[in-house]
Amino acid sequence: MKNSEIAQLTKEELIAKIASDTESLQKLQFAHAISPIENPNKIKESRRSIARLKTRLRSLELAK
Repeated sequence: MKNSEIAQLTKEELIAKIASDTESLQKLQFAHAISPIENPNKIKESRRSIARLKTRLRSLELAK
């Protein structure tokens, strides 16, 4: 997810997206532990996406 897309999300949407992406990351890590996944860069991309979402959420909280 790009930063421009993240900037358009509301606080509630950010929280929901963080929860779903975190769950997806856990599934990827579990699948990778059992047998190597085809593209391990998906794990890195997922972690970074979650970090971007959390950063945007925190900036919205501090703006109040």
